[in-house]
Amino acid sequence: MGELIGKVAIVTGASKGIGAAIARAFATAGAAVAVNYASSKADADRVVGEIVKAGGKAVAIQADVAKRADVQRLFRETMEKLGRPSILVNNAGVGTAVPALRETPEQFREVIDVNLLGAYWMAQAAAHAMPRGSAIVNVASVIGLMKSFSPQAAYAASKTGLIGLTRDLNQQWSGRRGIRVNAVAPGYFRSEMTATIPPDRLQDYIAHTSTLGRMGEQHELDAAVIFLASPASSYIAGVTLAVDGGMSGH
Repeated sequence: MGELIGKVAIVTGASKGIGAAIARAFATAGAAVAVNYASSKADADRVVGEIVKAGGKAVAIQADVAKRADVQRLFRETMEKLGRPSILVNNAGVGTAVPALRETPEQFREVIDVNLLGAYWMAQAAAHAMPRGSAIVNVASVIGLMKSFSPQAAYAASKTGLIGLTRDLNQQWSGRRGIRVNAVAPGYFRSEMTATIPPDRLQDYIAHTSTLGRMGEQHELDAAVIFLASPASSYIAGVTLAVDGGMSGH
């Protein structure tokens, strides 16, 4: 039920970190994967090489999701190189930890442009390209559901907005177009973002806010994203699945 054999998936922000792991997991489940990157070509090529070496199919495609022209080109190249996509994972994201009184308009807009508007442009393009039975999975955050660990007004606003966007796009498309739209809200996993937080402070925070008392393992997030993208979740639409070790329900 969780297999993706014969499917074409686009994973944005997939050159490293959580996105790269999701791309590899999708390939293992049988999907051909468009590994999107904004600037890290070498990293994206490495992810593609790992997938191909393991017997999968993938291509690296550069595109800045905050630019609509790039988004249109990303879909054109995906269809030319892999075929018609039926899965989109909106994972591309940036984060800041700037006190609100010191955050500049440019800093705030950059986060919103990538995390929220970028996901919107990608979803719009996907809805035009995808057949019925397709799925969009937005990677939100536990910070869209509860208070954050550090001052992250822009990031929290973008991820909370993404959860609202998920609900509304599903309302518009799941019945009319047959495209389910769901989201995951990850807690704390090892990534470039969490690597910037002092480990002792982060572990203490997790211990006091999560019922499981630990960081997540990447395979636990991969399984949730694959589930929402696959026929196994065919009656799940418009939801945000918290993959946070019990943080948001604590």
